[in-house]
Amino acid sequence: MEKLTKFQERFNECLQYSNIKQVELADAANVSKQCISDYKSGKSEPSIQTLFLICRFLDVSSDYLLGLEE
Repeated sequence: MEKLTKFQERFNECLQYSNIKQVELADAANVSKQCISDYKSGKSEPSIQTLFLICRFLDVSSDYLLGLEE
């Protein structure tokens, strides 16, 4: 089993604890629901602009999601 990246781990954690649906986040970040699924699974990572929108919507810092701070 492949190890999750820090981004995947924290992104999945934030989604789980916020009770936000993937489609809601996709709308807020101007991406498809498939993109959100790809971020969760590690198939792709968001662009800087999309990361900004995700962080804003989830009310977390990019440093936290990227594993640069606790």
